[in-house]
Amino acid sequence: MEDNCFVLHGSVVFSRSKEELEEYKEAYLVCEDGLCAGVYEELPDRYKDFPVEDFWDNLIIPGLVDLHVHAPQYNYRGTGMDMELIDWLNKVTFPEEVKFRDRLYAERSYDMFVEDLYEGATTRAAVFATADVPSTVKLMDLLEDSGLVSFVGKVNMDRNVPDYYCETTQQSLEATKKWLHRIRGRYVNTFPILTPRFTPTCTDALMSGLAEIAEKENLPVQSHLSENPREIAWVKELEKDTEFYGQAYDKFGLFGGKHPAIMAHCVYSGEAETALMKKNGVFIAHCPASNTNLASGIAPVRRYLDMGMKVALGSDVAGGTETSVFKAMKDAVECSKLRWRLQDQSLAPLKLPEAFYMGTEAGGSFFGKVGSFKKGYEFDAVVLDDSNLQSMKEFTPAERLERLVYLSDDRNVVGKYVRGWKLY
Repeated sequence: MEDNCFVLHGSVVFSRSKEELEEYKEAYLVCEDGLCAGVYEELPDRYKDFPVEDFWDNLIIPGLVDLHVHAPQYNYRGTGMDMELIDWLNKVTFPEEVKFRDRLYAERSYDMFVEDLYEGATTRAAVFATADVPSTVKLMDLLEDSGLVSFVGKVNMDRNVPDYYCETTQQSLEATKKWLHRIRGRYVNTFPILTPRFTPTCTDALMSGLAEIAEKENLPVQSHLSENPREIAWVKELEKDTEFYGQAYDKFGLFGGKHPAIMAHCVYSGEAETALMKKNGVFIAHCPASNTNLASGIAPVRRYLDMGMKVALGSDVAGGTETSVFKAMKDAVECSKLRWRLQDQSLAPLKLPEAFYMGTEAGGSFFGKVGSFKKGYEFDAVVLDDSNLQSMKEFTPAERLERLVYLSDDRNVVGKYVRGWKLY
């Protein structure tokens, strides 16, 4: 019997659709060759020989997906939160990221970041590194060793960055090629993703060069979009041949379509930008904590969901203060309520099942058939012990999930599986 053919027994919750949860008070969750073979209230005879791990009354959910997080920013979470985006980047972020040229500093920092992801409920992530190649490779090595699945990007910047950190266009492109050469064939669970930081720090020449690399290497893209009013005004000044921010990526083929793209934030995306994102299948990484902490605003997530767009969640450390995707779910619901009450009552607040879907199956779809216990999905699962959340009330599995979204921390995670392999 293969190690990744087994059965988990416990209470099971996953998304039936983006609006509904499927829940089982007691069920058997089958993993066959690393894929989900179904959830059953009675174990079918064909799986009787599979080893069963009984988690009794613990809750089993799909692994959580963080579609936007900055690994080097882990060091200074919870600082500089009285600034807006551009000042925060210049005064806090850039001075910190340049430190990752120090190999020991980078390794110790990334050790802490990866350990945090490993101990929490996240099983997959799309990660920004820094502009430095050796430390980016070290981050990828550590993520690979953890058993988590990730996309990692060496950051590209050739303008509007302090001299001590800025690359030239040629340096940035050559470093990117060097990085891709160094990691080719090196990993099973860790993948490269092109990462122009955002339009204000990337000239058209750099974007054009990255587009050529994307075409040659068939790589996806991650960046930021329409996060902050000052940023958007800056892009309009820099990119005079564009009508809206997204065109600054799209004119180079770096806005979805052939090369899948994650765009974080999208707080102020207008009708034309939104329509282009939908047409190109761009993934929106909604980062409610960061948008609050840096006073950017509240994204119209209800509008995106109702349009059938691909909307996932990002912790956006260190704009966000925690790597927990559960916290991102909670924040997404709470922020949507404030937006509805204070700004636009035409967009109903999010409900918990929608936020859970965004943090599992929606984000997971960037990785393929991931984030669900539907048959044929890659088997990523997290086992949660909520016995410390004391109450005299008896809860359904869905109610227990809601309490964990609002009340849990890493202590509640007692089991973790990725692609059918047990991490702990």
